[in-house]
Amino acid sequence: MALICGVDEAGRGPLVGSVFAGAVILPDDHGIVGLNDSKKLSAKKREQLFGQIQERAIAWAIASASAAEIDTINILQATMLAMCRAVEALSVTPERALVDGNRAPKLAMPVETIVQGDAKVQAISAASILAKVARDREADELEACYPGYGFSKHKGYPTAEHLAALASLGPCPLHRMSFAPVRAAKAQASLW
Repeated sequence: MALICGVDEAGRGPLVGSVFAGAVILPDDHGIVGLNDSKKLSAKKREQLFGQIQERAIAWAIASASAAEIDTINILQATMLAMCRAVEALSVTPERALVDGNRAPKLAMPVETIVQGDAKVQAISAASILAKVARDREADELEACYPGYGFSKHKGYPTAEHLAALASLGPCPLHRMSFAPVRAAKAQASLW
């Protein structure tokens, strides 16, 4: 059996926090039912699958790139960095990597990109779920550290509630300062 690793990210769109990546090598007989694009699953289902993936995978890893790294190298490069970190953190070295989307990180093994791979390839679906759960957990932690923004509710995405909180509170230290709505809120706050 070839050791094929699925790789996906979560958290490119939010205005705050890290971008996460998951990397998963599944055995052919993993028996995990319900793997799919993490965005198509409920939070409860993702949490259930999170544990099963960790228990049954040959190897799995979750990695991230921070808001500061995103601001320094841009969101695309930070996403590639998180993916590289996740693959490098695997306890078993894969022979090939299948990456969701149309951009490939520079890895030490052959890489194939698959558009909508998180709905087509189970190892990518599993990676998607690990990354999404880790990202959502970070948003919940941010809520505890920086109350008032509603991070647990909108997970940092630019919803009307989040934008209103940004306008009234200004950015918190973990907002992505290179993102336009955050820059605008920071500029507005400096006028007060």
